[in-house]
This record gives sequence, C-alpha cells and structure tokens, in this order.
Amino acid sequence: MAEDKTATLYRMILPDHTCPFGVRAKDILENAGFRVDDRILRSRAEVDAFEEEQGVATTPQIFINDERIGGSDDLERYLGQA
Repeated sequence: MAEDKTATLYRMILPDHTCPFGVRAKDILENAGFRVDDRILRSRAEVDAFEEEQGVATTPQIFINDERIGGSDDLERYLGQA
C-alpha cells in the first residue's frame, strides 16, 4: 500500500447526479487514512473523455502511487490484500 497514503480519485458529480460509488470510494480512502486528491468530472463530456483516455468503462477510478487500482469494489479488494 502507499507509504505516503495519497490517492487520486476520479469521480462523477453531474448537475443532476452524484455517483454513489465515487462517494463510497472517497469514504473508503479517507477511512483508510489516505489523503485524497479528489478529481471531479462535472459533465458527461468530461466523464466520456476520461473513460476513453483511460480505457475504462466506468467511474470512479482510483490511483495509488500512479497505479490504477480500479473502482470502489477493486479498492476494497486492494486494501484487503495490503
């Protein structure tokens, strides 16, 4: 696990929808003692561009030490193995 305890979280907060998995991922990270660099995707165009750039189908996406961990379920597995 990250020794500096910093994670980058990309999550979707649109005007009419806040992704509950992004909220969950942020809570998991903070409860595990991580400082979260919270990167908010604020439009469908930003979400689509991010997903295409990263080659992923969903948000949120979590990165620790520049390694993509994945979504909130992946994060729970990662922390459980650390």
